[in-house]
Amino acid sequence: LYIELLDSWNTRSAHAFATLFAENGNGVGFDGSTMNGRAEIEATLAGIFADHPTASYIGKVREVRFLAPDVAMLRAVAGMVPQGEDAINPAVNTIQTLVAVLQDDEQWQIALFQNTPAQFHGRPELVQQLTEELQQLL
Repeated sequence: LYIELLDSWNTRSAHAFATLFAENGNGVGFDGSTMNGRAEIEATLAGIFADHPTASYIGKVREVRFLAPDVAMLRAVAGMVPQGEDAINPAVNTIQTLVAVLQDDEQWQIALFQNTPAQFHGRPELVQQLTEELQQLL
């Protein structure tokens, strides 16, 4: 599910991204903006993709944990590679949290996806360490 989410962002498909969410799913962007519900998620991303040359995500899963048989939490780190470049931009490294729910015992959907800036204020060595770790995934 997480890989599909990153792939849909990287291919700039607002529809594919939004369909991974539960109908009442929520997204919290890197800047703290919120998107509530599949329709708002799709509309917001369609506008972003139309107006901005978005960078591609490179992600690494740190943990997957079941909170209940039908609820799972994923924690990951991610970086972004701007279009036309081949290096991670450390200014937009992020910690990502995804909470998924099993719908009707057959399909996992995202209930919450949150991006938190991984700026590590006052600790530039941690920014560098994370950037190097993500750069190795390219």
